[in-house]
Parts: sequence; structure tokens; C-alpha cells
Amino acid sequence: MAVSVLIPGALRVDAAGESKVSVELGDGGVLRDVLDALAERHPRIDRRLRDERGELRRYVNVYVDGEECRRAGGLDTPVGETSEVQILPSVAGG
Repeated sequence: MAVSVLIPGALRVDAAGESKVSVELGDGGVLRDVLDALAERHPRIDRRLRDERGELRRYVNVYVDGEECRRAGGLDTPVGETSEVQILPSVAGG
């Protein structure tokens, strides 16, 4: 099963410039599996997405098929074979 991960411009430097990455999973899976597979391919991006406990950083928003993952089960949000994961870092300033 291949899941598409959309990488925002601010994080592309950590993903070898890729804007869209396809990660392979076995049958079924959850968001944590997708991020683990992404980290194997692009280790630098993982430090930008997850903290030392493996949890999503506060300022990173991740959507699975258009639904914010924190409202859908966090890192245990199910992904399907046609799922699209979108990563959006928060924008702040003043």
C-alpha cells in the first residue's frame, strides 16, 4: 500500500527537495507508520515533525484525507491505500 505525503515548502530542504513523497506500508496502517517510513527515507524531516518522545511537535499540523489528525486519533489515525497525508507547519509572527 502506498500513501502520498505532501511536504510543504518550508520542510522540502529536509526531504531532498521533494514536494510529494510516496511511502510504502504493509496492509493497513496508521499515521505513525507513515511518519516512520518517511523518517527512514528522510531522517532530517523527522526531527522537525516529532519530538524526542516520538510525538508530533505542537507547531506541526498533520491532516489525513483532509482531517486534522489530533481530532482523529493522533498518530494512531488510520490510513488507507489511497490516503493522502498533508503536513502543515504552523505560521506565527507578529
